[in-house]
Formats: sequence, structure tokens, C-alpha cells
Amino acid sequence: MPSFVSRLLKSLSGGSSAGDRPAERGEAVAYKELVIHPAPEREGNQWRVAGVIVKQSGNDEMERIFTRADTVATREEAESLSVRKARQIIDERGAALFGDGEATGRT
Repeated sequence: MPSFVSRLLKSLSGGSSAGDRPAERGEAVAYKELVIHPAPEREGNQWRVAGVIVKQSGNDEMERIFTRADTVATREEAESLSVRKARQIIDERGAALFGDGEATGRT
């Protein structure tokens, strides 16, 4: 399993692999006028909890990407946990989640 440092060095040196591509998004889930897209990342034989929280504002869309340390055995488990973590982020951060007005960002 590649470490964070080795993945960072690979990306800076122009190297790429299938693991460097954005994760495939799962089925969208609406929550408090936002949309959660679970997007777990495969790491060896485990799945890392990750996803995207999207806010629709008129014709514009803002998104916040999150990745957590939690890993589980199956993609289905990771998607379920990703939705729960996204709800927790939304509940804790509220309006501040999109307060900077940037179209994309990490949380």
C-alpha cells in the first residue's frame, strides 16, 4: 500500500496510476438542501471513506471534497460510512462549510 508521501512524490514527479484518478461517485443522497456523493477510494484491499458535498446556488454549483482516515472492507460499507460522515460534517459546519464562496475546496 503506497504511503501518503510516496503518492505525493509520484504526483509531483508526473507519475500516475489508476489510484491517482478521482474516485467514482456513488448514488447522490439529499441532506439539508445539499447533495452528498459518496466517493470511496480503493487502497489495497480496503476502501477509504471519502466523498463530495455539493451545494446548488442558482445556476452555480459549489462542492467540498472530504477524505477520512476510516477504512472498511467493502465499497458498500465505505459508501454508507461516507454518507454518515458527510452528514456529520454538514451538521457540525453548517453555513460555514461554503462560507468562503469558492466553487471547490476541501473540508
